Amino acid sequence: MKITFFSTQQYDKEFFIEHNKSYNYELDFLDVPLSKKTADLVADSPVICVFVNDKVDAAVMEKLAARGVKTIALRCAGFNNVDLDSARQHGIRVCRVPAYSPEAVAEHAVAMILTLNRKTHKAYNRVREQNFSLNGLLGFDLHGKTVGVIGTGLIGKSFCRIMLGFGCRVLAFDVIANKELEQMGVEYVPLVDLLPHSDIVSLHCPLNEQTHHLINCDTITMMKKGSMLINTSRGGLVDTSAIIAALKSGHLSQVGIDVYEQEEKLFFRDLSGDIIQDDLIGRLMSFQNVLITAHQGFFTREALHQIAATTFENIHALLVQDAPTQKGAILV
Repeated sequence: MKITFFSTQQYDKEFFIEHNKSYNYELDFLDVPLSKKTADLVADSPVICVFVNDKVDAAVMEKLAARGVKTIALRCAGFNNVDLDSARQHGIRVCRVPAYSPEAVAEHAVAMILTLNRKTHKAYNRVREQNFSLNGLLGFDLHGKTVGVIGTGLIGKSFCRIMLGFGCRVLAFDVIANKELEQMGVEYVPLVDLLPHSDIVSLHCPLNEQTHHLINCDTITMMKKGSMLINTSRGGLVDTSAIIAALKSGHLSQVGIDVYEQEEKLFFRDLSGDIIQDDLIGRLMSFQNVLITAHQGFFTREALHQIAATTFENIHALLVQDAPTQKGAILV
């Protein structure tokens, strides 16, 4: 059986080829993202595998169905880029990887906090230029600070544990409180109480209609003046224009983002020889107190092994029907 991969990077090939030794599927790797135009590249492939920035809307779904696609396997946890209603209408099964080393993303969020706070990226460049001055590198103790965590799923839970280890007070907001985290000392509070009391706010919730632009002009106004914002979840959670205004006014002191609302035009590509047309990302990159990484949070060896293994397990489960799979892996 043939599986066509979209948005393929070299590391995708490495890990999927390794794990395919147990299945012997025919793997067709395409480096282009899935769109209405590129859907025509699918040929004799009942299964396609897509990533976070592949567009699988109703128009794409119709084309895939016409080309005989029966299964769409997401090699990621988020599925906001997939029209599930359209998939049902066309009888296309959809599966995802609900969990793949949540520690990877949580640890990246912490790395962003430490980098912004202690300015290790600036110190590294200074020392390489034989500048050993400490001026401009002043940070603060994380110990004793209040960290607000929005979303306490697997990644948010891991992040909470790490911040408790730093000696932080951890406030959390979610639809359902995690009893285990509460026993560890995490305090669940309404969002209107979390924002004004948090020195650092970190986003770990999914993107949906309710959370789109969760961080906007109104919610930023609620945030503590001089606080830090971290987003390693989904770009659409944040209104980029609003955080630019908050950085200019000084209401936000530091921002770290591993995701961006328009990232499909930028991330996972080498654009070093191009002129970037996106004015918002250009403005963000101009701030000295903003740290941007290109959707790197998931990028650990352990996570990539788990993504490949779970993706193949999901595909096998849908083909065999009665094969076990992870809870939440099968969406349609």
